[in-house]
Amino acid sequence: MRAAWTTDGGVWHLGFRLDAEDGITGTVTDGQAVRMATSSCRVRLPRPLPDVHPDLSALAAWTVVAPWTTRRITFDRPVSRGLAAAIEQGFGIEAGPVGATPRTGSRLAISYSGGADSVAVAAMLPDAPLVHFQRVPHQRVPNRWTHYRADVLAKLAARTGRELTIVQSDLEFTLAEPRPGYPEHHAVAAGAILMADELDLGGIAFGYEMGSRWLGGGRYLHRYTPHNPMWSPGGRWGRVFAAAGLPMVLPVGGVSEAVTMRLALGSPLREQVRWCLRGDDGGPCGVCGKCLYKELIQAAIERRPLRTTITASRPVAAKWQQPPPYGGQEMIEYGCARVPGIEGTPFAKAAGYLGATEESTGWLERCYRPAIEELPDPWRKQVADFMAGEVGFMTHSEARHVEMWGQGT
Repeated sequence: MRAAWTTDGGVWHLGFRLDAEDGITGTVTDGQAVRMATSSCRVRLPRPLPDVHPDLSALAAWTVVAPWTTRRITFDRPVSRGLAAAIEQGFGIEAGPVGATPRTGSRLAISYSGGADSVAVAAMLPDAPLVHFQRVPHQRVPNRWTHYRADVLAKLAARTGRELTIVQSDLEFTLAEPRPGYPEHHAVAAGAILMADELDLGGIAFGYEMGSRWLGGGRYLHRYTPHNPMWSPGGRWGRVFAAAGLPMVLPVGGVSEAVTMRLALGSPLREQVRWCLRGDDGGPCGVCGKCLYKELIQAAIERRPLRTTITASRPVAAKWQQPPPYGGQEMIEYGCARVPGIEGTPFAKAAGYLGATEESTGWLERCYRPAIEELPDPWRKQVADFMAGEVGFMTHSEARHVEMWGQGT
């Protein structure tokens, strides 16, 4: 694979070319097969930059091209020895050329989507700047997802009143199948990576919570994952980001979506929370699977019946009519144990299969301490103090629920 950037003012154009051994079908870190639609994309920054460290431009490119690279990656400028080694050790890919010195920075920025998880991070770190990724159409690839309202999400981000950088990109259209999306989940930070020197960034905070970090996530496995390849500091991506002077920081990595929902809805940014990608200026769509899932969580923390028009016969509810395991199962258990009248909702069968109670799911209201211990030094105490004051930490027996997750399923 060969990857090269060109710039036109504040627009960065990435072009990449397959080597003979590469193919247009690859696999991302979470196991999803992806097929390439085009070999170029662009990232529009809010202003032209005087220079970008070669490790940053290489890392931004790597978040896009990694799934289709099978043997080597050749960047357009020499990278540091540390970054090349992290790519080789983590991915088994020879990276070069080598010749740059390492970079550093001091500030922490938040990769901000506007969903409950990233809003919770913003509430926890009130002085951290926000960097929002906005999908825009590709010049050569038809937009098959016109219902995706990236413009609405960007408007909501602008209403936060926080220091904000909005980066626009069409990189999601490099995917033909299964649908437009990030080639690797980390590509959401491509703009923040390119802006890191300009913003003096020494880390990027993501809103990935305990389910994604420690419980295997919703799609690719269902077990305790202390060495999660996507989000652990020692995983392949954690090492690559750190080598570029931008360690990944997961401030809510030790708490569940019930906690992030509570924190987000109790924060000054409550009116800007939007997890639905299809809603317009009037609010979320209310009929997609994500709306149903998040409504279950919100109803659970507010101790009220579910408010939805979705029935068990709808395709978006089909997965919860089958036996577990489920994606995000810990939150399905939490919701089913707390929502009044759950037997009359699309989660009725799931509730019967799971048999969850408030006692059996109480651990999901507290923080898993190892998630704090793995945070980089500059931000660990601030997050730890927040968790101690606002959430509380799991007991040893509660932490065992995390560490035994998925066994026997």
